[in-house]
Amino acid sequence: MHAIPQRCAHRPLAGGLVVPYVTLIHDGRAAFGVLDADEASAAFLRRLCQICEHPLDERCFLLVRPADVLKGCSPEPALHPECLPYTADHCPMLNGTATHYRRSPILANHPAARPCTDPACRCPPHTPDEGHTARSGSPADRYEAWMIHTRNYQLVWPPGRPDVPSGITLDAPVLRKRVLRTATLTPDQQHLMDLLNALMDGT
Repeated sequence: MHAIPQRCAHRPLAGGLVVPYVTLIHDGRAAFGVLDADEASAAFLRRLCQICEHPLDERCFLLVRPADVLKGCSPEPALHPECLPYTADHCPMLNGTATHYRRSPILANHPAARPCTDPACRCPPHTPDEGHTARSGSPADRYEAWMIHTRNYQLVWPPGRPDVPSGITLDAPVLRKRVLRTATLTPDQQHLMDLLNALMDGT
């Protein structure tokens, strides 16, 4: 396991883990896996690392799934090369601990352990967004980290929303690619892989 990066020394901890800059803080508790929309937008616009909040340097990493490649953009703020290994170690979706996306709306796993009734709170909506609905209960995706030069950092804007970026374009030279996790196989795919491995082992 990688130690806490020096860049993150100023970040608060929860359960001994660094609380990323873009993580939602609800009632003083970190909701790991839930993005704070305002902080995520600030990270995009100000070119900040989503973990430590410091400005990106000469190179940065983008988190990329196959679906993101089809859309042409990474939907999450970038990371420093120093912050990526720590994040990959401890994020369940990146380290393989989580094998499926959550079936229930994100608030079912909210740190408050109940739906939030505070209208002033910046909690996510009580219903999941389209992306969550599409992934709900499905096997976890393959995740890669693509290193790009920050001079090629360009935001993608959704139609009719010039104030809220939807991600960082993938239409840029990739300096390095790192596989963070492979996709979870379906039972049929796993059976075929077992057969192939048996043939290759001569058993």
